[in-house]
Amino acid sequence: MISIGFTGDFCPWRRIEEAYVDGTWKPLFETVQPFFAANDLNVLDLECPLTTSRKQITKTGPHIKANPATAEILNYLNCKVVATANNHFKDYGAEGMNETYETLKKNAVEWLGSGNSFEEASKTYYWEKDNIKFAFINVAENEWTTTYDESAGCHPIDLVNVFNQIQEAKKAVNFVIVIVHGGHEHYELPSPRMKKWYRFFVDAGASAVIGHHTHIISGYEVYNEAPIFYSLGNFCFDWEGLQNLPWNKGMMARLQFEKDKAVHFELEFFNHNNEKAGVYLMNDEEKKLKLEEVLKINEIIKDDKKLNEAFEAYVKSWKPVMNTWIQPYKGKYLPSLYKRGLLPSIISENKKLLYTNLIQCESHRDILLNTINPIKK
Repeated sequence: MISIGFTGDFCPWRRIEEAYVDGTWKPLFETVQPFFAANDLNVLDLECPLTTSRKQITKTGPHIKANPATAEILNYLNCKVVATANNHFKDYGAEGMNETYETLKKNAVEWLGSGNSFEEASKTYYWEKDNIKFAFINVAENEWTTTYDESAGCHPIDLVNVFNQIQEAKKAVNFVIVIVHGGHEHYELPSPRMKKWYRFFVDAGASAVIGHHTHIISGYEVYNEAPIFYSLGNFCFDWEGLQNLPWNKGMMARLQFEKDKAVHFELEFFNHNNEKAGVYLMNDEEKKLKLEEVLKINEIIKDDKKLNEAFEAYVKSWKPVMNTWIQPYKGKYLPSLYKRGLLPSIISENKKLLYTNLIQCESHRDILLNTINPIKK
């Protein structure tokens, strides 16, 4: 039997980085280290470049990075492979990515999901032990880091490409694992579209699907004997102002593989970066309560009607924010006044119809994105 461990977002910055520099970092991971040590392979999502570069790319949202020396933590956690297809790995451009690659090489850590071109980023990672062969495919939703050409970036999620990649890998291996970085941040359920897509990966031949990006634990299901984890949550991601919240709880999955048998798995739960920096296993009572929460989420995932209703409620909660974002109002005060109903909408109903058509039609959207993108002059 081969055991492979998976976790969510790993970003060794802020207090973790400080502890590394001080030489006090090992106790921060002592309780979870045995989980990794017991596995034949571990795959973490490296959520940031390990770089000293200051050349930030143009994007929305924060730029994050960590000290290259913190790669030593990966070795302590028996992690010899990192997934890098995510929405932050290119925050410091090709320079930051390539410094990360050099750092990983020095620490004998391999990677998948990114590269200096689409061809590199989209490569399947192959691994074998005890005559059992595995293929790993790592993709990310399209934000600011993905590439489709000769530029550096991460492997974009594309159903046709992923289908063909799974089919090709399936010819050469016993098991195919698809690792996906996507979903709605801080929302504990997959969207109906995500459920459809992740199941499609299984239909195409995937033996398991591993998801992360939402920063909180989501549920899972077993579909056609293949486990699908919609989000493992964060593994170690210290963030100022976020403590004792769903952000600070994570899940590790140990998948167990035997030839010609269904994939089995075990779960472990932990807290991370609350008042005390680091990652710490939950006690038995905490673990029991968290598992009960996850099982309730699983029941919603199982029921398409409930899943659709939950997502509709989530979308409705976002409507005021989205309506504010698409208004021409800018600055600190005008958007707030509009959101509170103190300023009128500048966008007419006819203009909303036009926006709807431009966005919902794939052909129109292709032109729209390339037209309004301020990076493409």
